[in-house]
Amino acid sequence: MPRRFDRLPLLLYSARMNAEFDVIVIGGGHAGCEAAAAAARRGARTALITFDEGQIGAMSCNPAIGGLGKGHLVREVDALDGIIARAADDAAIHHRMLNASKGKAVQGPRIQADRVLFRASVQRRIASIPHLAVIGGEATDLLVESGKLSGATLADGSTVRGRAVVLATGTFLGGKLFRGEENFTGGRIEERAATALGERMRALGLPLGRLKTGTPPRLDGRTIDWAALEEQGSDGGDWTMSPLSAGRINPQLSCAITRTNARTHDVIRAGLDRSPLFSGAIEGRGPRYCPSIEDKIHRFGDRDGHQVFLEPEGLTTHLVYPNGISTSLPSDVQLAMVRSMAGLERVEMPVPGYAVEYDYVDPRALDRELALQAIPGLYCAGQLNGTTGYEEAAAQGLVAGANAAAYALTLEPLILDRAESYIGVMIDDLVLHGVTEPYRMLTARAEYRLRLRADNATTRLTGMGIALGLVGSERATWFARREAMRTAIRAELEVEYSTADIARRGGEVRQDGARRSLAEWARFPELADLIVAQSPTLAAADGLLREEVLEDARYAPYLARQQSDIDELRKHEAVRIPADFDFEGVGGLSLEMRERLGAARPDTLAAASRIGGVTPAALAAIMVHLKRRSAA
Repeated sequence: MPRRFDRLPLLLYSARMNAEFDVIVIGGGHAGCEAAAAAARRGARTALITFDEGQIGAMSCNPAIGGLGKGHLVREVDALDGIIARAADDAAIHHRMLNASKGKAVQGPRIQADRVLFRASVQRRIASIPHLAVIGGEATDLLVESGKLSGATLADGSTVRGRAVVLATGTFLGGKLFRGEENFTGGRIEERAATALGERMRALGLPLGRLKTGTPPRLDGRTIDWAALEEQGSDGGDWTMSPLSAGRINPQLSCAITRTNARTHDVIRAGLDRSPLFSGAIEGRGPRYCPSIEDKIHRFGDRDGHQVFLEPEGLTTHLVYPNGISTSLPSDVQLAMVRSMAGLERVEMPVPGYAVEYDYVDPRALDRELALQAIPGLYCAGQLNGTTGYEEAAAQGLVAGANAAAYALTLEPLILDRAESYIGVMIDDLVLHGVTEPYRMLTARAEYRLRLRADNATTRLTGMGIALGLVGSERATWFARREAMRTAIRAELEVEYSTADIARRGGEVRQDGARRSLAEWARFPELADLIVAQSPTLAAADGLLREEVLEDARYAPYLARQQSDIDELRKHEAVRIPADFDFEGVGGLSLEMRERLGAARPDTLAAASRIGGVTPAALAAIMVHLKRRSAA
């Protein structure tokens, strides 16, 4: 057993002797890694327990990070000094800014990653974090003493004690895999499920349900006719997922696009009777925004085809990920299906696709710190909470880990609201409304998305992270320099210029004699180069900061208009609703309102306002009841 917790090796820590930590994280996926890293950055002695240390940070499904909404989450996790963005940059072999032709608020950075490089980067970063030890083993039991979490027991009988536990079990809790008539236990292919821990959680009476996700087959790229397909090259430019990354360091690979067709659909329909989705073998509901190909054909059979993106999985592998055909059909049907598409007529399929069904915790049982209210000290993150995707998992992991450390060390919690982050939007959605299918982040879920752009995540969140002790010295130093530059830029943009001044500098503007600050002139996109030329600090800034400042100026009137809504939100967020508040005793609430409020247990008046069916009159009644209670 090591005597120091400052720089431990990635693994190779034996738990056979009972050990004590501040925070224990169970699960080495994206949620678990961010949780362990966040807890350790806040100074908590942290243990990361995982089945297989070699699989820490593995990309279990698609080889991509980011996208619409998801890219915002990655940038926000990075702004709070998380791992995922810099690991993505270490592994990026294809860059694409989704919605590039639209406004910055809905643009989504997305990269294709080399699986081996990504996993290696995550493991290097985990190994370098002070106060963090990794334990190889299976957590089979949670220790609950006097109603509080006190640790975990491993399959070898050893005990790891801690003041707080973060569960980040992904699809492993009660995991079951399906492929046609085949089914077997497992969290992902060739990895066992966390069966004992799932049984223990049911015994604790936690509100569990079943969900389903899936993955497509993997194809041998050497057997694809690339010349017959539409090529999709990597974006130009030099943007990265994290501003702290050195740039694009890997060779860039192209993807390709093929489509399903009438023959493909006939093959799928002929195999539906052998699909566990239609035989009733799978109980859990899958993600609506990323359905299996058999579900697509069943629901949208009138379409002439669906796009399939062929995405290389790395620089040193021939495997290709066909994005868009997640399936649980039998292997022979899968092979016939892929060979029916253009460019894939002779393709080989080394790994068939499969579906996985797993236990999840109803997230309405959690608070906004991602703490399970029924058991103090227990936190949940990732797919366990009913979400889908690496990015959603990483964001929840960071919040759960930061708050587990806060609980263990009596620190200020990390609570994010809807007006300041997509992370706050996601957590608010989960804990208030729960899920009926795996939750996926979308830009449309955010009311204040003009403020919550992917390019300004640092400005929104890094200062908060520093104040909470969640940000390391490297980023804190970089942020201080950046903020000094922003202050200088703001001063330069306050200088006023007349229409004549702008015209003399080559700007074509209406000569109305008005004087405006450079910031106001920046609302005209065609004057961007002129504005930069008049602000030496802006001209010297990096491209990301320059674009952020100009975008803020362009949308300033709209952001100012939105501020009144945010002020109202913050006012209602300040009105706390006690955990034991009796909604049944509030006069004027309908039976439906009482049921919904009782299930969601909102902790603020603002949260109560976001529950479907709760009217302004109902909020007023709750406010009156709260005032009477406080006066009693």
